[in-house]
Amino acid sequence: MRMPSAASAILAVMVMGSAAQATEELRPVTLMLNWTPNNHHAGIYVAKAEGWYEDAGLAVEIVEPAAAGADQVVGAGRATFGISQAESILPARANGVPVLAIATILPFNDSSLMALAGDGISRPRDLEGKTYGGYGGPLERELIDRLVVCDGGDPAKVEHVEVGNIDYLAGLERDRFDFVWVFEGWDALRAGAVEGKPISTLKFVDYLDCIPDWYTPAFITSEAVATDEPGLVAQFLAVTSRGYERAARDPEAAAAALLAAVPELDATLVRSAASYHAPLYVRDGERWGEQDAETWQRFADMLTEAGLLEGAVDAAAAFTNAHLPPRN
Repeated sequence: MRMPSAASAILAVMVMGSAAQATEELRPVTLMLNWTPNNHHAGIYVAKAEGWYEDAGLAVEIVEPAAAGADQVVGAGRATFGISQAESILPARANGVPVLAIATILPFNDSSLMALAGDGISRPRDLEGKTYGGYGGPLERELIDRLVVCDGGDPAKVEHVEVGNIDYLAGLERDRFDFVWVFEGWDALRAGAVEGKPISTLKFVDYLDCIPDWYTPAFITSEAVATDEPGLVAQFLAVTSRGYERAARDPEAAAAALLAAVPELDATLVRSAASYHAPLYVRDGERWGEQDAETWQRFADMLTEAGLLEGAVDAAAAFTNAHLPPRN
């Protein structure tokens, strides 16, 4: 075996030393997801794959959520950033957890109620006599009640069963329940566009005269980090927004980045979801991540009216756009 020369050995040590020094200079940042990796997270994986976080001096570690979600972990300072949703952020703040929404992934709630097309659910009052399968949470019941009442139906005629995190499509096909709450760009897309199942959906955004819109999912940090390290928050969001803007322009690159990081995901679903989300990430005339005060207030008002908050909460203090990159 040929031995390296002294000069080459010294050069190798210098290169390794420089790499170690560069690694040490990166700021460690933990990002806790809200769920297992999916296309809502595509912009993050684009930025990771391109090395943009490292270029900005950040060593971002992505971790899956704690059992209770990211709010408690981020609020306690055990993760720098997280992904949550308004229906968790507001109750957390009402309970004294100092979390703050710093950017929304989508500018609207992409949720819907999904059913098999043969069940004849085409409007909210069609939910009468049907069974909802979900987590048994009070927000689920409140939203379904409001939708049914708003369309002239009787919510008392809707049955609720607790099923938790299962394969919703399989549950629908086995008649365990008749409709479920899903995201249009993931479970509904998988059932309809990818698997070719005949489904119907009631999109929440089509009924904003009945229920409020809200931000889900959204990036969060703690009030302490936002106050003490605004530059770090701005750095993180500058890179993250670049990732989502790239995902909006190039869904194929977004799908490739997510699949490279999480190869066990269904590639057909990921590519379909990337194309679905690409035109939705940024609303015309706005920046990626921008949040609206009225949207937060209307949702907080509904939670308060329904008795779903244990204490008073200031909706205006639950979010900020201050750390987003400037408008182009």
